[in-house]
Amino acid sequence: MTGKKIPSDLFIIMGLVLLTDIFVLTPGINETIFRNILGLPFVLFLPGYALIAALFPAKSDLDGIERVALSFGLSIAVVPLIGLGLNYTTWGIKPLPILISLSAFTFIMCGLAYLRRASLPETETFEISLRAAAFSLKTEVMGNSESKLDRALTVFLIISILLSVATLAYVVVSPKEGEHFTEFYILGPEGKADNYTTNYTLGQSGTVIVGVVNHEYRPVNYTMEVKLENKSLFIPENVKRISLAHNETWEEPVVLMPPFEGKNMKLEFQLYNETEKSVPYRDLHLWINVNATKQLEI
Repeated sequence: MTGKKIPSDLFIIMGLVLLTDIFVLTPGINETIFRNILGLPFVLFLPGYALIAALFPAKSDLDGIERVALSFGLSIAVVPLIGLGLNYTTWGIKPLPILISLSAFTFIMCGLAYLRRASLPETETFEISLRAAAFSLKTEVMGNSESKLDRALTVFLIISILLSVATLAYVVVSPKEGEHFTEFYILGPEGKADNYTTNYTLGQSGTVIVGVVNHEYRPVNYTMEVKLENKSLFIPENVKRISLAHNETWEEPVVLMPPFEGKNMKLEFQLYNETEKSVPYRDLHLWINVNATKQLEI
């Protein structure tokens, strides 16, 4: 197999993937509007197009309109499947693993498409020609097709794709402001919502992980206080002042050392915001037992 240059369509697809990765991963530009503009085709078109290119390398397999339509449809099918697979891994469904997985999938499919096209005679290989694509589109829409139904379906398909893309672009570029709220949660020492330390001995310390996520659409200054039976635990680790921007997360371990014994005592985690400092904005609690220190036998 002789070496061939990368087809222009595959080159553009891989270039757009790399450009999206740069805008998402580079600090300073990852919050600009270009991230959203590049993110739309990255999720809704590029994976499907790369898969179609790998499955149908010959120009006789599909025409241009069919490739575009199937690229949108397969992208909508592939992306959730990749997300489902990530859900069963240690990485989970998070922005960075999704970015890496979609980029890798698109590059692999582009590589397969290149290999399959290279194995075909040059006259049979699919390639993009803007003039030919425009002529084909004009023929499909304006030509004297044998079936008026086919022509109507083609026009409907084109209009549906354009409207869908325009609607998605508008939603992403001008998102509607959602509900204002703050996430407040506690996890066990292993970072899971279980295995909390609930039995203590005086002088023994325990650890919980506390998290706060700001979804208030504005920067907020929080204060967190820990109380046992409504009595503040005045040690530095249990009084936190937290400043978060919108969508920013704070998560840290908090060391607890109950100062007195008792059964079924209420250990409260109270979160105050800058607006109301006398009433907790969010409140969580655990029920704990604290036993007296065991006496050594002489």
